[in-house]
Amino acid sequence: MQWIKPDPELIKIFDEAFPAGDGVERRKMFGYPCGFVNNNMFIGMHQLDFVARLPEERRRQLIDGGQARQFEPMPGRTMKEYIAIEPEIANSVEKLSKLFQEALEYASSLPPKIKKHS
Repeated sequence: MQWIKPDPELIKIFDEAFPAGDGVERRKMFGYPCGFVNNNMFIGMHQLDFVARLPEERRRQLIDGGQARQFEPMPGRTMKEYIAIEPEIANSVEKLSKLFQEALEYASSLPPKIKKHS
């Protein structure tokens, strides 16, 4: 499957909205920028989408409000705790920053993910 390369303008928005915090890391996954805390991914980019990991109630609220959709990186392969953010939020660094902060707070509450060594 051929994915769209990251758009430099979208990466700029991602970086402007990227939250600061203890243990927060910016890494790349599949060539796209992502945010991790305690080795748990909490935000990222995929093709032209911003992606966030949020608790079920908040995900449902955003999806029902038309501000997000279930994140599906490949047809039929949804990532259950992740949403793809619609332009209403994605086009506003302020709104995106708030949502990224929510994602950071949620991921910070999860148990640390143990890195797998090869």
